[in-house]
Amino acid sequence: MVYACYQKGGVDIKVAENELLLSLRRSYDLYYYFLLLIVEITRLQERRLETRKNKYRPSEEELSPNTRLIENRFARQVESNETLQKYVKDHGISWVNESDFVKQMLEVILESDIYRDYLACSGDSYEIDREFWRSVFRKLICGNEALEEALEGMSIYWNDDVEIIESFIIKTIRRFDESAGSKQTLLPMYKNEEDREFAVTLFRQALLHGDEYRERIGCHLKNWESERIANMDLVIMQVAIAEILHFPKIPVRVTFNEYIDAAKYYSTPKSGTFINGILESVVRDLKNEKSLLKP
Repeated sequence: MVYACYQKGGVDIKVAENELLLSLRRSYDLYYYFLLLIVEITRLQERRLETRKNKYRPSEEELSPNTRLIENRFARQVESNETLQKYVKDHGISWVNESDFVKQMLEVILESDIYRDYLACSGDSYEIDREFWRSVFRKLICGNEALEEALEGMSIYWNDDVEIIESFIIKTIRRFDESAGSKQTLLPMYKNEEDREFAVTLFRQALLHGDEYRERIGCHLKNWESERIANMDLVIMQVAIAEILHFPKIPVRVTFNEYIDAAKYYSTPKSGTFINGILESVVRDLKNEKSLLKP
């Protein structure tokens, strides 16, 4: 978001903050889209079996199909979840425009070893049903290219969010308990209000003091050709310095590790080493100025 502000050529803090909060909300939408995907795949299989049963001359297999997937206790519990139902209604969450992908995903599941093993399993319990969907997410949905293409067309905000939200879904599935029924709790958008404030404060400080932070960075770029320095590296260091200065509870080394990882994802292969060296020099200056009092 900081990078986007500079690309636009100007920074309106309030507008930028609203855009940040919208992007976070859309990430949370994705969490519910994934939960709803379980429901939609189950419903599609149910409609398919019903259609085949009502054919003019159905086969024995079509008249008495294996209904284990559509009777999956975990999937039915997700479908009845009150929090999911309310969020879907309030925010208009739906896979209706991506029906081809839902069909494709159902086929992937039906042709998988996971599904064959599920049908062959002699046990019949809620835990087995839940583990089936956990395996489906871990092995068939996470990293699925068709899914990523579908999501890319649904929202520009989701490109960077898919992997982390998938991990949240796996965590959610593991937490489901049959005894909770339709009142099973889902993950909140923020762990607490402090999490929300962290995002907004970090963003605001990175922009408000951007010129100052870039000046500090510039003091240590003498041995680097400015045109060869990736603009994203400057943005990453700018946000890192904002975190170092405005969040005293976060150790400097933790911040270093986080933003070096961000550089590996968003910038060039050599950016991590470069950013580490520049930030070490900036932190040394801050300590000498007595501007940095933290671990």
